Amino acid sequence: MKTVLVTGSAGFIGANLVLRLFKEMQNGVVVGLDNMNNYYDPSLKEYRLVEIEKAKPADIEYIFVKGSIADKELVDRLFAEYKFDVVVNLAAQAGVRYSIENPDVYIESNIIGFYNILEACRHNPVEHLVYASSSSVYGGNMKVPFAVEDRVDNPVSLYAATKKSNELFAHCYSKLYNIPSTGLRFFTVYGPAGRPDMAYFGFTNKLLKGETIQIYNYGNCRRDFTYVDDIVEGIVRVMAKAPAKRNGEDGLPIPPYAVYNIGGGQPENLLDFVQTLQEELLRAGVLPQDYDFEAHKQLVAMQPGDVPVTYADSTALERDFGFTPKITLREGLRKFAEWYKEYYG
Repeated sequence: MKTVLVTGSAGFIGANLVLRLFKEMQNGVVVGLDNMNNYYDPSLKEYRLVEIEKAKPADIEYIFVKGSIADKELVDRLFAEYKFDVVVNLAAQAGVRYSIENPDVYIESNIIGFYNILEACRHNPVEHLVYASSSSVYGGNMKVPFAVEDRVDNPVSLYAATKKSNELFAHCYSKLYNIPSTGLRFFTVYGPAGRPDMAYFGFTNKLLKGETIQIYNYGNCRRDFTYVDDIVEGIVRVMAKAPAKRNGEDGLPIPPYAVYNIGGGQPENLLDFVQTLQEELLRAGVLPQDYDFEAHKQLVAMQPGDVPVTYADSTALERDFGFTPKITLREGLRKFAEWYKEYYG
């Protein structure tokens, strides 16, 4: 019987992971931790928590705790009480542009919070710590596709810098305390009940209100969109296979540490992405068939902290876990549009 901690469990990826664990696990305990902050509409987080409660099977014990990973006392108490086997840290302050205006919350959640998780894993040994990194660590990297071996010392946002620091912290703790840890660099995750600050969701909200959507870098951006089910599939496979503990020739531990990309591997031009989104919004009946999209689109310059291209080389994930994301952009946006129509009516 496994006991799993999922931080950020009311978040987009976290909630989908908990739902998947309900299907994967025989008995066991799942503890979800989330501070339910108002970075975006908390009612979406409440909705996800209700979906989790509805889906909970009889043989799984599920406990939801409202609190922050930045609360060291709370984190330590949970680790001491539940003796977690596997920890999946998805709690983080997300968003590139938000980090320019609100740096404090990134330091609190992504630096101090992650440090608290590492310390708790040190004092309450776990089989595996899996944590969310981000494609943003690649910064202004011009070589595509992005491979985990590439240098990532030039972040272009504070958010990216905090995610890179998570990888460095984890490496240090893996080396010093033999904690098996795996970082996952997610690439532009999307899907139903996702984050409203992401382009596909924000565009839909604006178009519905008759507002103009802004397409950055005059449409010359490319994003490696990854559907949330593919992300969760990757996490579940990684959770089950921790980096091996072994000693080097000097008799000291070789850090049981790994980092992987999880990305669609098919970078989409923003204009093509918007075109597909439009078609699926019409198909789902979110917008009327005669909607004038051209009147509501504006091509604008690049934004500070943004990068022109994200493109994952996920061959390491395929090699070690036999998995590559499979869900196409049209399929994913169709599911989003159908959910949006149902949720917002």
